[in-house]
Amino acid sequence: MIIAYTYHTRIGTFMIRCHRGRWQVLFDNENLGAGYVSPHAALDDLSGGHCDWPGVVDPSTLGISDDISDWEPIPGR
Repeated sequence: MIIAYTYHTRIGTFMIRCHRGRWQVLFDNENLGAGYVSPHAALDDLSGGHCDWPGVVDPSTLGISDDISDWEPIPGR
């Protein structure tokens, strides 16, 4: 079972992880969006620039892949 996905960008690493049955988007431990029903839904919002973002950087300008298979999966125990 995959519990999270990470993606490295020029400004740092983004994470999409499952938390209490829902998926959330994180950057540097900052919650950028939560309550998603799937990692794909979270990724759609992130890659499209439709969620919060760190500082003044819009994630849609970072070349973040909108294909979850390009992200590094983190398996659960």
